[in-house]
Amino acid sequence: MDNFPFIEFILYVNDQEKSTDFYSKLFRKCPSLYVPGMTEFTLAENCKLGLMPNKGIAKILSHKTPHPDLGGGIPRCELYFYVQDINQEFEHAKCIGANLISSIADRDWGDKVCYFSDLDGHIIAFAQKSS
Repeated sequence: MDNFPFIEFILYVNDQEKSTDFYSKLFRKCPSLYVPGMTEFTLAENCKLGLMPNKGIAKILSHKTPHPDLGGGIPRCELYFYVQDINQEFEHAKCIGANLISSIADRDWGDKVCYFSDLDGHIIAFAQKSS
């Protein structure tokens, strides 16, 4: 991956302000960038999560794909986070209003995982390796 020294994943969101507030609470940190049209959270030294309003990306895509508003509430991606304490993240996500999809459970692939969705239906998973 030498040719990919930095990675940013960008979620298309209906309401940038509400999504910024949600992810600020989820990550327990302020965004590293917050300007009209883009919010970014630094997740690691070489990884960011961006939030871009549907209407903003629609201008860039210029009718070459369906408008992102047509996918509202439909799970369009999954953010899979390995965490130190899955129980803590599970309770925290519930407290900030994330929509519970599936409680903590051992999964076939060897992880203990719980699933939530954000305001736009994007899936958020918290995972730990099963013992």
